[in-house]
Amino acid sequence: LSILLSLLVPAQPNRSPDCGGILTPSGLSYCKCGLCISSGISRGGRGSTRTSQRWRRRLPSASNSEGRVQVTSVNVSSLSLSLVPHAGLRLSIDAHLGTSSSALSTSRVVKLSILADLHVEMNLEGNLELGTSSCKPTVEGTGSSTEEVESSLCLLSLFSTPQVCLDVSKLLLSPNERLFSLTTQFPITPSCQVQYVPLAVPMFSEQGIIISLQTTFQVAGIPIPLPVSPVPFSMPEPASSSPSHLTLAFSEHFYTSLFFALEIAGAFNMTLLSPLTTNTMAQKIPQMGSLFQEDVPVILQAVFRSSPRVELEEGKAALKLFLTVHVGAGPAAFQSFLSVSVPPAPPPLLLPPPSRAGPCPSAPALGSSKLWLCPWQDAVLEEMLMPIIRREVPAQLNAVLSEGIFLPHISGFTYRDVSVVIHRDYVLVPCNLQLQERIG
Repeated sequence: LSILLSLLVPAQPNRSPDCGGILTPSGLSYCKCGLCISSGISRGGRGSTRTSQRWRRRLPSASNSEGRVQVTSVNVSSLSLSLVPHAGLRLSIDAHLGTSSSALSTSRVVKLSILADLHVEMNLEGNLELGTSSCKPTVEGTGSSTEEVESSLCLLSLFSTPQVCLDVSKLLLSPNERLFSLTTQFPITPSCQVQYVPLAVPMFSEQGIIISLQTTFQVAGIPIPLPVSPVPFSMPEPASSSPSHLTLAFSEHFYTSLFFALEIAGAFNMTLLSPLTTNTMAQKIPQMGSLFQEDVPVILQAVFRSSPRVELEEGKAALKLFLTVHVGAGPAAFQSFLSVSVPPAPPPLLLPPPSRAGPCPSAPALGSSKLWLCPWQDAVLEEMLMPIIRREVPAQLNAVLSEGIFLPHISGFTYRDVSVVIHRDYVLVPCNLQLQERIG
């Protein structure tokens, strides 16, 4: 099977994107919720008891000349993510620390602010990872006495840059786990899977985070070589006023590859239901009577002569099928006695080949298993078969496609408010994100 698949089409010489997505600033703001939940910060703005305990365990006590300073409580009041065009992301965390000191008679609250720049890189496995490139902590006290100032300086010494970067990197563990899920193989049919592979680190612009993806398909666990895209695909410019969190884009070549993979997987090999029998066909095509002595059901089997082709225009999409329908009889083992090419191919191809054409016989040659039609019977055959083909082929195609195909996504998020906008050569799918909160 591996050798057969490798011979079907030439291998792609270059990796090129065929789909991608743009995460808008509003989508990034929503994705911040995922980071908040992973770090235990509630959306309401105040840290949970569990968060306070976890941060307190990370913050050691310190001593100054006047006494020991101890962190007694932590409330993370805000966490924000913002775009830094052409660079990455900026993470801002504000926390209020309850402190006590043996030099002070009462406890007080100081504000800890952490400003960190994040970047995205691609690891050796081809997964995207968030990392920190810089961290800057700031501690602000609420008092002005010498003891309080010294206490604040003592607290500031606890938050050295390496320690802060380590704590921030721990906050990124869960988001990175979600990013890894982007390259998961998703099933289309039992034998066919799709995978979305990032080709490079995302680009950061004022419009949002732009990522380019290449689709790969596996049939029976074996990657299949796909047709080469005749036109390189690049993400279209997003609308500046788009209210959606995310806009996915799929090229015309993406759909060509999808149908090619489904065809290789045999998903489009169809047996068409037919009310015809050999006797009903013999009433209009007398030669049938010499082929079959008994009245048996007529069975149609449709196969693709070449891969389906998707053509995208403004506001509409067309699927062009290149079918050959083999007409046979049952209920015994299927044996074709006639093959018909279905438009948009050339006119029906009748067997035997035209080179053997001659006067229209009244019956097939003795021992022949093929039906030889007269030219005037073409229209009769079309009248009998085409209604069945036009009804059953779309129905069976819809049955294959009814389960849909997984869109590129990361775990923990689903899509809502989805719409589809068809343009010439590509399809846009604006949507909003829905965070699935973990319970427990």
